Amino acid sequence: MRSLCVTLLFALPSCSTPSQEVQFDGQRALLFVESQMEFGPRIPGSEASRQTAGWVIEQLEAKGWEIEIQHFSNLGTQLINIIAKSNGVSGGKPILLGAHYDTRPFADRDTINPESPVPGANDGASGVAVLIELADVLDRDRLRQPVWLVFFDAEDSGNIDGWDWIVGSSFFADNLTQDLEAVVIVDMVGDRDLQIFIEKNSDPSLVQEIWNTADQLGYQAFVNTPKYSIIDDHLPFLQIGVPAVDIIDFDYPYWHTISDTVDKVSADSLEQVGRTLEHWLENQG
Repeated sequence: MRSLCVTLLFALPSCSTPSQEVQFDGQRALLFVESQMEFGPRIPGSEASRQTAGWVIEQLEAKGWEIEIQHFSNLGTQLINIIAKSNGVSGGKPILLGAHYDTRPFADRDTINPESPVPGANDGASGVAVLIELADVLDRDRLRQPVWLVFFDAEDSGNIDGWDWIVGSSFFADNLTQDLEAVVIVDMVGDRDLQIFIEKNSDPSLVQEIWNTADQLGYQAFVNTPKYSIIDDHLPFLQIGVPAVDIIDFDYPYWHTISDTVDKVSADSLEQVGRTLEHWLENQG
């Protein structure tokens, strides 16, 4: 919760805490999407990727989160996962929220410019923006369980020059030394026509908790119907026995094209996802 400072007449400045809680703001999240887009395509190992990682770290440090950096490499390319941690009031196993910050090197689904890089406004920047805004609005004094916000590198280079998909999250899961309570991945959550169907590999109990929270908040974007099985950053955690869910709109028409730009992203869509996760997290434990 933010503090509000007021200067009183004939008195020293004083600070008070407003009674109304700060909630996830879709407009602020959209600004975080725009900030990432200013770096250009965030291809793993590129200068734009390094600048984006530095920007993410700056945002998290400014919000008071404990930061850890995980350096690793794949096919000679240096990569970075970023972990922000907050201790819960009651301790216990952490809940991990994750998103990938990299973008695909080639827009191979684009019929006109398949060799151009994907801008990645929705596919990459939207999930990161949700996590950055959550880092600001979550009341860490009230969170009972520890929360980790993890920004994965190299999710989206699969089938290019020998690369696999989900490289960053696979490395993270393979080197995990602490048990996790649950993992929630947010990916492509800014589409103006947001429809988040249930991803078929996702943990059913976790799905229902989150979808029920969205329903209680009156959000229509979460559709309580299974539709796709997707290779995404939740799979490495499912493979090691951690309940995980993938929150994704896989019907995004600009996926892996050069048209994945900011004008396709909606503040309202970001807000529906962000507030759902905010409420869900604050009711855990």
